[in-house]
Amino acid sequence: MSGESGLLWSVLFGSIGFGFFIYGKKQSMLIPLVCGLALMAYPYFMPNAVVLVLVGVVLIAVPYFFRF
Repeated sequence: MSGESGLLWSVLFGSIGFGFFIYGKKQSMLIPLVCGLALMAYPYFMPNAVVLVLVGVVLIAVPYFFRF
C-alpha cells in the first residue's frame, strides 16, 4: 500500500464499516452487519490504494441495493 493514503483510506472505510456493523446489529439486519465486518477487515489485505478504494465503494453500495 502507498503509505499515508492507504492508511487514511483504511481508517475511513473502517469507520464506515463500524457504523454499518452497529446499525446491522441493532436492527438485526444481516447485509449491513456483514458489509460492516468486511469493511473493517479487508483493508489489511489490499495491495494498493486504488484497489482499496474500489472495493470499499462496492461494499458501501451493497446495503443500498440489497435490502432484505
